Amino acid sequence: MDDVLQVRTWLTTLIGDGLESATAETSLAPHAGDITFFLVTLISCVMSFALIMLSMFMILWLERKILGRLMDRRGAMTSLRSLWVGENGVTAGEWWKKIPFGLGFPVGALVGWLNKTAGNRDPKNPTVDRVNNRSWYGLAIFPGFVQNIADGMKFMTKEHMVPSRADKLIFELAPFLVISSTVLILGMIPLSSEIYGANPELSVLFAFAIFGIAPLGVFFAGWASNNKYTLIGGIRSAAQLTAYEIPMLITILAVCVLAGSFNFLEIVHFQHSSGSWFLFLMPLGAILFLIAMIAEVERIPFDMPEAEAELVEGWWTEYGGMRWGLLFAAEYMRTYAACILFAIFFMGGWHAPFAGLIGRTPYIGGAYLLIPGIVWTLLKAWLIFSFVFVWARAALPRIRTDQILEFGWRMLLPLAVIQLVLVVVYRLYLFDAGSVHDTIEGGWAWNLFGIPFGLPILITFLSCMLFYWLLNDEDPVDSKERMFHVRTLEPAGKHVAGTD
Repeated sequence: MDDVLQVRTWLTTLIGDGLESATAETSLAPHAGDITFFLVTLISCVMSFALIMLSMFMILWLERKILGRLMDRRGAMTSLRSLWVGENGVTAGEWWKKIPFGLGFPVGALVGWLNKTAGNRDPKNPTVDRVNNRSWYGLAIFPGFVQNIADGMKFMTKEHMVPSRADKLIFELAPFLVISSTVLILGMIPLSSEIYGANPELSVLFAFAIFGIAPLGVFFAGWASNNKYTLIGGIRSAAQLTAYEIPMLITILAVCVLAGSFNFLEIVHFQHSSGSWFLFLMPLGAILFLIAMIAEVERIPFDMPEAEAELVEGWWTEYGGMRWGLLFAAEYMRTYAACILFAIFFMGGWHAPFAGLIGRTPYIGGAYLLIPGIVWTLLKAWLIFSFVFVWARAALPRIRTDQILEFGWRMLLPLAVIQLVLVVVYRLYLFDAGSVHDTIEGGWAWNLFGIPFGLPILITFLSCMLFYWLLNDEDPVDSKERMFHVRTLEPAGKHVAGTD
């Protein structure tokens, strides 16, 4: 199924035809193809990165809203509106008149219009009161959506200071290792079959080789700051990232073995041609990938290296201003990349769910298949972010470093190896390479037990039963094998000071 938005095809045709006509009688004519490829790749990289960065505002907004509801509070609702309506009736006055050369008059006109449409001139839209009520008044257009822009403006105006005894070169270099590696991997991730920056044959290996550079920047930042909090945070982070990166890479290897390719596009097309997402063929691998990615981006419950209360921001304690903002943004960029990668590896990427079934439905089938692939990729990524990353942050407590490392080495690593062995068995004995084709019907040995789609149904059912059995505590009260800090035998408020 071809994507409706044939972006690279359009760019290649447009630029190629233009160069051929422009260089027909010049010395550049033999190199027109190479120049076309370079320009198409450059424009595609910029376009892909811009689309990912612009759509990332959605996950920031989703986290504020969903986390606010899960934690029984409204969250950030006022956004930039407080810049023109003020707080409790107090505003900054006509500050735009202080802008020289009369450049502030358009700003004043804009502020006046905003006050009229979404301000406090109308008694029905009273001034925002952060103490009494933080709900939204006025024109309800994505309340809180542009709060992130306000935060970025705040970071840009703050002063950057380097500790006097820090290793200044490494201190300045470390954030750029984290940020640049994150930006590079975004250029490798395809948003659809026609919207991607670069597509080398081994794009998966290249992308995760770049992904593995960030832990070096984290450790360098912790060491170069010459601060005991940052050093402890850097050591903890390096140990955690190493413990979880190995199971993650083994799980990705299993995905590539199952698809028979190390290329992002071919992995997605294989899921489409086989008729089943990898989520149903290797649910264990999907869970392992999610857990490892949550630990890799250091989000709750695996955020001990940068825990706000215990470690005063951990390895980035000494960073401030825009450098802190860029590190914060890099964390969300890596989280967003993890969600998009999960959609590509386990949820069919940009292919529509049930495309073969719904696509044949009269009246709505044609319209359903006309939805661009990038829409499905982003919807799946936002769904994973909302129901996994945000939900885990609201529901799970932070766990200790020794528990994090023990869980990674003793639990995830053996399970990742088991998943890889199972995938090798699938590929060798249950996969018929001769029956794979580019339609929704082909690919796997669906005649298992004589029923269609027998293999993914069987694997999903057995995996759900196994997960349910493992998630149940065998002896939640009497077990004394190990006491976790999140479990107590007495409710809160019943402890008496000075007694055991």
